[in-house]
Amino acid sequence: MNIKTALKPLAAALLLTAPAAFSEVAYVSNEKDDTISVIDLDTMKVTDTLDVGERPRGILFSRDYSKLYICASDSDTVQVMDLATKQIIRELPSGEDPEQFALHPNDRHLYISNEDDALVTIVDTETSEVLAQIDVGVEPEGMAVSPDGKVAVNTSETTNMVHWIDTTSYEIVDNTLVDQRPRHAEFSKDSKILWASSEIGGTVSVIDVATRKIFQKLNFEIKGVHPDKIQPVGVKLSDDGKYAFVALGPANHVAVVDAKNYKVIDYILVGRRVWHMSFNTDQSMLLTTNGISGDVSVIDIRKMKAVKSIKVGRYPWGVIVKP
Repeated sequence: MNIKTALKPLAAALLLTAPAAFSEVAYVSNEKDDTISVIDLDTMKVTDTLDVGERPRGILFSRDYSKLYICASDSDTVQVMDLATKQIIRELPSGEDPEQFALHPNDRHLYISNEDDALVTIVDTETSEVLAQIDVGVEPEGMAVSPDGKVAVNTSETTNMVHWIDTTSYEIVDNTLVDQRPRHAEFSKDSKILWASSEIGGTVSVIDVATRKIFQKLNFEIKGVHPDKIQPVGVKLSDDGKYAFVALGPANHVAVVDAKNYKVIDYILVGRRVWHMSFNTDQSMLLTTNGISGDVSVIDIRKMKAVKSIKVGRYPWGVIVKP
């Protein structure tokens, strides 16, 4: 027997025992179907549909990607799904009508906006203890915690404010007036800048975190689209600091903004009523949820163009990507 023949069984055994290569997976909340769509980003196909609570909207992962947190808005709870078994293992005392939330960098404290109660509820995800409930403006929605963990912000849609919350004292330390119906807030990676979208105002306010003052305001114009349809909602910032992407709702476009000089450099056509967005791991792709058309658009960042549409459930709202 020659050496090649002798090694064949060993090679076969090694192939069988080698760890499988896992593709990235996107999770999409479908608020009209009470489901989560699971998308394999290698094949760009839906591989599973998971039943969850009523009207799922905000979704996010634990830091180790073992759990999925789900704002089941009409069930008045935050559900915790074990991603290994795809089963709901716990429900957190979230307050009424949780819509968006943000996880503190400590991986324990979850900041939840309760739209119907004008509250932000802070829950310890390990003990299920409610740490605080903070009175904010009317119809709170947007929720973010700075990457350095020092401050949380909430946007109130009717009061038109960004509320600044100290994460140590759980007290509001300031309020910043923005344009009408603020929907989303996003911190820069260095925690120095906050971007806040105003849906009806049609603008995005860029705010200095140290002073909590607006130093730049973005406006948008798309040829052939009525200004009333340009309604900024979701915002995503690239890790390299080059770009901000703004979902423009019923304008059916994503604005590409130069994050250094705050100029709009492009508009990308996507599906109908684009809502929220998520990068894949290396940020070569940006996924958008398009509520009316019931699909996810896949944007190639290099081409700055939507290259794929993936049908999901009814009224997709949130999207996140697991490596």
